[in-house]
Amino acid sequence: MPIDPPAEERNDDAQSSHHPSAMGPMPPPLERTRFGGSQKRPGRAEDDDAPVSRADLSKGPQELLEHRTSRTNWSVLIVSSVVILLFSIWAIMAPDEARTTMKSTVDWIALNLGWYYVVTVTLVIGFVLWVALSKEGNVRLGPDHSRPQYGLGTWVAMLFAAGVGIDMLFYSVTGPVVQYLYPPSGEGGSQAALQDAVVWTMFHYGIAGWSMYALLGMAMGYFAYRWGMPLSIRAALYPLLGKRVRGPLGDGISIIALVGTVFGVATSMGIGVVLLSVGFSLLFGLEHGLGLQIGLVIGAVVLTIGATTSGVDRGIRWISELNLWSAVAMMVYILVSGETAFLLNALTENIGRFLMTLPARTLQTFVYEPGGSEWMGGWTLFFWAFWLAWGPFVGVFLARISRGRTLREFVIAAITAPVLCDFIIVSLFGNSALFQVLQGNLGFAELAVDSPEQGWYVLLGMFPGAMFLIGLATLSGLLFYLTSANSGAMVMSNFSASIPDPAHDGPKWLRIFWAILTAVLTIAMLLAGGVTTMEYATLIFALPVTIIAYLVMASFHKVLRMERAEREGLVLHRPSVAPIGGHVPERSWKQRLEQLRAYPSQRQVTQFLDRTVRPALDEITNEFRKQGYNVERDVMLNVYQVEEPVLRVTMEDVRSFHYQVAMVEAPVPMFTGRMSRETDVYYRLEVFTQTGSGGYDLMGLTKQQIIDDVLDRYEAHLAFLTHSSETATASVLTPTVLPKDQTPIPKSADDIQDLDEKPE
Repeated sequence: MPIDPPAEERNDDAQSSHHPSAMGPMPPPLERTRFGGSQKRPGRAEDDDAPVSRADLSKGPQELLEHRTSRTNWSVLIVSSVVILLFSIWAIMAPDEARTTMKSTVDWIALNLGWYYVVTVTLVIGFVLWVALSKEGNVRLGPDHSRPQYGLGTWVAMLFAAGVGIDMLFYSVTGPVVQYLYPPSGEGGSQAALQDAVVWTMFHYGIAGWSMYALLGMAMGYFAYRWGMPLSIRAALYPLLGKRVRGPLGDGISIIALVGTVFGVATSMGIGVVLLSVGFSLLFGLEHGLGLQIGLVIGAVVLTIGATTSGVDRGIRWISELNLWSAVAMMVYILVSGETAFLLNALTENIGRFLMTLPARTLQTFVYEPGGSEWMGGWTLFFWAFWLAWGPFVGVFLARISRGRTLREFVIAAITAPVLCDFIIVSLFGNSALFQVLQGNLGFAELAVDSPEQGWYVLLGMFPGAMFLIGLATLSGLLFYLTSANSGAMVMSNFSASIPDPAHDGPKWLRIFWAILTAVLTIAMLLAGGVTTMEYATLIFALPVTIIAYLVMASFHKVLRMERAEREGLVLHRPSVAPIGGHVPERSWKQRLEQLRAYPSQRQVTQFLDRTVRPALDEITNEFRKQGYNVERDVMLNVYQVEEPVLRVTMEDVRSFHYQVAMVEAPVPMFTGRMSRETDVYYRLEVFTQTGSGGYDLMGLTKQQIIDDVLDRYEAHLAFLTHSSETATASVLTPTVLPKDQTPIPKSADDIQDLDEKPE
């Protein structure tokens, strides 16, 4: 793809609200040889193949998007809607048959594929921990100079509220009681069963689920904010599948993710209304039953439509923070008014036992226990399927709120802060319930097992000021419910649309559509058998999502190898100037002082481009040519209709040197006393190579300083090429594609360089 598109294509490019600040420039597929001809660039994939270098990967934004404006993906929308509607009609028209069929399917999966779910979740946990602890953990979800949009407190609140549903309240009482009375192994009601009762529920709401969220969230966020691709699953698979993710294969992946998401959200909503209906019945004297549950679903849809159309920064953000504070208030009340010493001691022991037994518990399948597969299907496998189904949905939402975070920060925060909150809720509720059982309250124990929603509210009624606590708990549960529904409608609209800008969401009508369709599915599963049927459906429809998890891990591992090779090559170059986080041109003290208070307008930046930057690049381009370099000067039209200068030095058999000066919009710092951050911006001229922005501004430099910066960057590029030719990283960054009839496996960089080029 030429870097300077034809006039008719420029108009489409200009419509994209995304700027190269999150991606590298796009190199051309054909480059001139020093003899004046053209050749296929070595180390470049065929058009339909997966990218084999960062240069190929940088073409992702163009190859993934046929249009530069947000558009509905009708094939994904129609197929997904038909699948969900057909299932809903079947469940409504033949509820007994639906329940029996799903039960048989779940039994088969638990017996034959339980190990597959367990291994998948274990590998996901290991992969995200490897990313966080490796050197690549310093890579940001965005350009190197990007910083987080939200403060730590708000961010953690949104992490917690988006990834935790009202289902956790539902299982926080029934889970520990069931595991105590009917444990997966050993004797029920024993001391061993008591020690593990709460830990099993903590395990099901612990690191495993949040690792799935972290995997999909960081992968989608990385490709969206660092490479300028859409915020979607298919973009995260671009390194493996290339342009094919834009066609039927990509649509199929989006359909799987979307259907899994809808069933996951519908299950959470169904469990939520079953629980909330009891609270509304107690508070307002309404008749508890299916009619009230359906009414709550309809009411929630109305509230969801109102909140989700206001976007992340208003509706969902406000609900997330209120959700966290209401949950904190509920936990403090239970801790202070309940058995405080017992609850704190139990919480400490539960967390310690969880940490000590986590590895063994993660791989446990109970193959030697009678009825082990049945227990696994009803508990561990259901929760693993639940997390898998929620993974794409929560992953997109977490990526949306985490731009600028490092991979390490993202992963560590995701598997610690929300998990600790989960542990506190589960332990306080679970141990409060166990305390009643240990006191001989067998009626409560039976109710908690047979009717979890009734048992949860009966437990609340045992505390002082019961009606106040019931009202507070119902409010907290309602906020959990609305947060999941709001986030789900937003993410579903994103999955069924093509959105160039990761900062934007799907159209409002599409969010309303998915809110309504999810409600229809929820009502259908309530009619077909309630919570049990929802558990069956989740486990079944989450199975294809496991394939996506494996593909995302392979794809993300590939690009992280590229990041490592790039970093190891650049550190070999030591510029003579004093850098600040990169190759920053040295300024005089007067220039530095002037830059501290300069917030130039678009017009001023455009003038500086014309008067200083272009002449500097023209001068050094002429000198490159005089000395025999194969150099080109191109332009790229940005979203402001300004031509950004590009200098490229083509090299045979290796990646070309690319130097682009791009106009980047930035907020004026609030401490300057000017207008608010959302409305007052200025413009920077940042240098982009094939790996993204250098993070520094050229505004105010002289022509000579810009020429020096080009030379510094060129020397760094040569150092990178030297490193890649001396190590095995050449297999990732500068590989040679084999002829179709040859498939030798290279064992070293020398082997790679000897491979023949694939013919066109």
